[in-house]
Formats: sequence, structure tokens, C-alpha cells
Amino acid sequence: MSRKIGYARVSCAEQRLDLQLNALKKHGCDKVYADHGLSGARKKRPELDAALSALVEGDSLVVWKLDRISRSIRDLFTITDDLNNRGCSFESLTDNIDTSSAMGEFFFHVLAAISQLERGIISERTKAGLEAARQRGVRLGRPRIHQIR
Repeated sequence: MSRKIGYARVSCAEQRLDLQLNALKKHGCDKVYADHGLSGARKKRPELDAALSALVEGDSLVVWKLDRISRSIRDLFTITDDLNNRGCSFESLTDNIDTSSAMGEFFFHVLAAISQLERGIISERTKAGLEAARQRGVRLGRPRIHQIR
């Protein structure tokens, strides 16, 4: 009998998991694991590790949104490849992804590539903005503390 194992994550301690947890429970997840206050870029996410360990062949890992499981396309593909090799699938509720079908797997790869492109564009814009500010003479970073002598 296949199960749905949910995973939720928020990056900041001030953020709440309620929206994600409610959506995962409503979707019929048998068990939900949640990391609170951990960035998706971190390798060590104890509850994600526990969720992945709980999965057996035929199960599905369910997340509320694609960026809740990973912030890099490489990490995302590593996780989903591992799931696929173990006979498990992946679902993202708000992105309407379900890798249990060929079309769902294809859509997953397209959406993951677009997400990576978006992150790259944001990074390029940020770097360009910082360089433009430097050229205008804007001093970036924290103000220096002047020592009193």
C-alpha cells in the first residue's frame, strides 16, 4: 500500500508552517515532517532526511511548493533521482507536479530549469546593482566603527 509522506520547511524562525501543513494534510499525507528555521540551501535538514528515510517503494514525497525541498537544481535532481531509483515518486502541490507519470516527470524538469534560471537572473541583477552603486561612489556594507582615542 503506497503512502504519501509530506515535507514542509520555512527558512526563518519567525515564519509559520501552518499553510504548508494544512495543504499537506488536506492532500492526504499519512505523515508530515517539517524543518523550521532552516534554509533550503543547507545540506543538513534533519526532518527532510527523516522523510526520505521513511519512504519505501511505491510511496510519494509530497511538498507544498518546489522551493520547499531545495534551493539548487543540482540538489533537487539528486533527491528526485534517488526517489526514482527507490521506486518512489515526488509531488509538488502548488506546482501541479507528480513524477509518477512520464508527463509529470517532464514537467518537473522544465519547471526546475525555469526556477534555476530565475535564481540566476536575480543573482545577475543583484550583482549589476551593486556594481552600479560602487561606480556611483556608494559605500556598501556596514558602516565602519570609528575608534575613539
